[in-house]
Amino acid sequence: MTYLNSTPTSANSSSSQPQKGMSYNDAKSQGEYDLIPKGTIARVMMGIKPGGYSDPEKGWHDGYATYKSGSEAVYLNCEFMVLDGPYRGRKIWSLIGLHSPKGDQWFQMGRSFIRGILNSARGFSEKDTSEAAVAARYISSFKDLHGLEFVASIDVDRNKESGEDKNVIKLAITKDHKDYPGHDSGYYAGTSSSSSAPWAR
Repeated sequence: MTYLNSTPTSANSSSSQPQKGMSYNDAKSQGEYDLIPKGTIARVMMGIKPGGYSDPEKGWHDGYATYKSGSEAVYLNCEFMVLDGPYRGRKIWSLIGLHSPKGDQWFQMGRSFIRGILNSARGFSEKDTSEAAVAARYISSFKDLHGLEFVASIDVDRNKESGEDKNVIKLAITKDHKDYPGHDSGYYAGTSSSSSAPWAR
């Protein structure tokens, strides 16, 4: 069976009727879309592309982590979708470090970022040490991060492979920040959750 020389037809079409085509000449070139300006604050939804790697001793279950054989690095391969503002619908891809053979700096940065995401999503300040805040910073699996909504500061980095600039997210905006929506009220930006959650108020 050959597909290259076949022409799909619609059940409602007739060979005697002229076929209307689609022109892509006026479409933008790939990569032509402008970067989101550095420092833009936006609410985003986090998604994780499972890499199939688990390490139960470290609490990495469900295969959400990714292991890169060349560098022996372990990370979360994340996608963040902007939920509001002029860039609504845009997607940003970033890595969250879990392990590097070069040292623990990447791992510690990743832990700090995840802590910030949880604080932002669940409406707690960095300095809050209440029982509810402590509970809010606990996850049973990286699966708990998948689908979380939080407030992020969008950054710009240079792609090491292509040399081109790209958007990344490295910082979550928490309740004690002036740019956090409703920072002076009881509002929190994250996903609604069951009132039975230990951090719910």
